[in-house]
Amino acid sequence: MPSKKSARLAALTVAAVCSAASTVILTAPAHADSMRIHDVQGSTRISPYAGKQVTDVAGIVTGVRTYGSSRGFWIQDPTPDDNPATSEGVFVFTSSNPKVAVGDSVLVSGTVSEYVPGGASSGNQSLTEITKPVITVVSSGNAVPAAKVIDAKSVPAAYSPEGDTAAGGSVNGLTLEPGKYALDYYESLEGENVQVADTRVVGATDPYTELWVTVKPWENRNRRGGTVYGTYDSQNTGRLQIQSLGKPADFPTANVGDVLQGATSGPLDYNQFGGYTLVANQLGTLKSAGLKKEATQKQSRGELAVATYNVENLDPSDATFAEHASAIVNNLQSPDIVSLEEIQDNNGATNDGTVAADQTMTKLIDAIVAAGGPTYDWRSIDPVNNADGGEPGGNIRQVFLFNPERVSFTDRAGGDATTAVGVTKVRGKAALTLSPGRIDPANAAFGSSRKPLVGEFVFRGKTVFVIANHLNSKGGDQGLTAQYQPPSRSSEVQRHAQATAIHSFVKDVLDTQKNADVIALGDINDFEFSDTVKILEGDGELWSAIKSLPRSERYSYVYQGNAQTLDQILVSPSIRRGCDFEYDSVHINSEFNDQISDHDPQVLRFRP
Repeated sequence: MPSKKSARLAALTVAAVCSAASTVILTAPAHADSMRIHDVQGSTRISPYAGKQVTDVAGIVTGVRTYGSSRGFWIQDPTPDDNPATSEGVFVFTSSNPKVAVGDSVLVSGTVSEYVPGGASSGNQSLTEITKPVITVVSSGNAVPAAKVIDAKSVPAAYSPEGDTAAGGSVNGLTLEPGKYALDYYESLEGENVQVADTRVVGATDPYTELWVTVKPWENRNRRGGTVYGTYDSQNTGRLQIQSLGKPADFPTANVGDVLQGATSGPLDYNQFGGYTLVANQLGTLKSAGLKKEATQKQSRGELAVATYNVENLDPSDATFAEHASAIVNNLQSPDIVSLEEIQDNNGATNDGTVAADQTMTKLIDAIVAAGGPTYDWRSIDPVNNADGGEPGGNIRQVFLFNPERVSFTDRAGGDATTAVGVTKVRGKAALTLSPGRIDPANAAFGSSRKPLVGEFVFRGKTVFVIANHLNSKGGDQGLTAQYQPPSRSSEVQRHAQATAIHSFVKDVLDTQKNADVIALGDINDFEFSDTVKILEGDGELWSAIKSLPRSERYSYVYQGNAQTLDQILVSPSIRRGCDFEYDSVHINSEFNDQISDHDPQVLRFRP
């Protein structure tokens, strides 16, 4: 995945329909015609009045948003119809701070719009709004319509209907079935005042003052309180994003497993950063579950410990070196080999042609020594400037960090950014032509993406081939709440091509030496059940060792409340069949609000 920070910052400014709002205060009640909010909303995702003018739509103000690029307010009809598919609430987009208050009874005239957060190309569903409004305040201090309770009983088990093939797979034109599908249920409440109660946090508070809860406590739960995403059909229907209409300073700072006790209530919105979102007027009280960061076991003298850790755009200007060092020393127990992903060059995002990362690595190695760890050595290959994706000017790359007191690196000269490594046979065993080397760097599959780094290590006289990977991100894929169901995963095309090239190289090694110890690890940017991993695994040449864990423990990343696997260590048959390896997904970041990276490191211990 792209870094949560960079992905969010890139999309902070969203397009909004420009409008001017005018407000009239009446001293006497006004009469509204027959147009009602449920008429505006209709029984599909698209309003039957989209693009049309409506007049004197009546409702009670249930929430007011005075920040960001989508300022406005929600209104709700206190007298609902008997159709569960039609919402009784709608958002009124004013563009500037609204001149209404919660409890005002208003009449709104304006244009009905279907606003797509993130733009039409995102594939997101649209949000029904009334824009360019003329607002008449009829009275103030009215009771707000009671919040509709969202709980385990009300949310269906099935996630979404199949999209209409005649509409390119879109669900927009389908009549909502809120008793059958979770997405239809949430859509039927769009804009209404809703409530959840005593909900467990499944996505920690992030820098954008939002968190995720579940209203289904036992839905794919893991032992640390998260909700696991285990297949493409396990979308976890109970997840809901929580934001607040209050001050950011008052928002709870939560970790996974914590509970928002009592009621959390407010209008149900839809946004590009997670779909259906309860924007709270009232927040529950945070009860901490006391979640602790994990530490793995120390490898024994005869075990080789190999780890992968995405350090999220680490460069010398960062303030996280001591924390990363502590994680490597204390939580990972100083592995013998660490594949580091997202090491940036010596001046980070400064886009001046710098590609060397020796200052970044020296600072990290010194911090590890200061934390009580070994004096690591390192190997990498500087990329061609701005050729490997990531933050422009940052030149992220994979780096091998290794403890020379425990393992040696076999150096073979000639590896550079554009020269492909090969496999040869030396005294009957496989060997690399370059070490370190890059796998097939000219292959179009690695265009604007990280090239795999491979190195040859020796531990207690045994050779181990390690391939450090950072595959194409999932950026550009449609979200789980997209209008297209099932959503498309366009990023897979490049990732599958990358996996094919990596698998081909591994097969060359194993064809040369059947019992070679090969490890392919890193930020695979795809799930352990994905086709990407199936391509990497091939006919058994590799196997993702995270599958040795119980299903509930297979995760390294939490995205929109789903605990999922992106970081993996794949092993060759000689390692898998030995049955003496141990695998650990070490949860130190993904579940916590104070994370120093959005990824959890992975560790494999085995006897070569």
